[in-house]
Amino acid sequence: MKTATKIDEAVNAALGGERAVRIARDAVRIKEVADGGFTGRAYEVFEAELILEVQPVLLGMLRTGTLAQLALKHAARQGHGFFVHADDLRLLRTSSEVRDTFMVDVLAAAMKKFHEDLLAGKGWRADHNGPRGASCLTSYIITVCTWMFRRAYVRWATERVRWDRVNAVYDFTEDAVNQAGIGGLIGTAGYEIDTEVFGTDFEEILDEQAPATQAVVRLTVMGFDDTEIAERLKLTHGAVRMRKTRFRTAIYQAAGKGRIWIPEQLHARASVRTETQRGAA
Repeated sequence: MKTATKIDEAVNAALGGERAVRIARDAVRIKEVADGGFTGRAYEVFEAELILEVQPVLLGMLRTGTLAQLALKHAARQGHGFFVHADDLRLLRTSSEVRDTFMVDVLAAAMKKFHEDLLAGKGWRADHNGPRGASCLTSYIITVCTWMFRRAYVRWATERVRWDRVNAVYDFTEDAVNQAGIGGLIGTAGYEIDTEVFGTDFEEILDEQAPATQAVVRLTVMGFDDTEIAERLKLTHGAVRMRKTRFRTAIYQAAGKGRIWIPEQLHARASVRTETQRGAA
């Protein structure tokens, strides 16, 4: 089934009424905002109303996976190598919060392009004479959303991966404490923790470190050992260990200032290590 047909079906199911009636109404609306140069209060009201019309249709197409399917077909026609991960499709189907977040992103991009096209004298026309004739504005905006889907998805998926890596930092479960995660960085071997123990945003402290230290930490919490990290970052083993030591120092300094909470037992261990190092010096 063609893209236009699927979109029209989704719009008809959500909005009802005659397609021709919607097109005639949209022609009047476009003429009204065109008189104002597609700017000002009149255009803002028009845009807000159009967004409200599009949102429920778009959310439904994200829930069923239809929008992703149409976007994949569009990308293939454009020669773009693109796929949507099955886990992401599952999230879009099952999580209303995820759908809302993604919908806002892709719709904002579509409305931006729609407005730019109007200002350039292009875009939607009530007298379009293609194979299926003109579409209503709601169908047209959703078509633009299929064009914008790929970029919006890549941004969204990249952000999800980034947060997954950040969340690994907080993995203080008993199974992970001696493997990846902060447990391995601050020396919690033998200290059983079955809940999250950090009370503030660890990522802020990590962002304050030098880029090389950040890279070492992020690779560590992803489960890479020192040898693998040294090879990937073209560092010596000594440099990797030094970066970890600097980061542990930053963590305990932050804990001392109340920026982050660490169990008292670990504070005590840190103090012992510090005193030992001072004595050796």
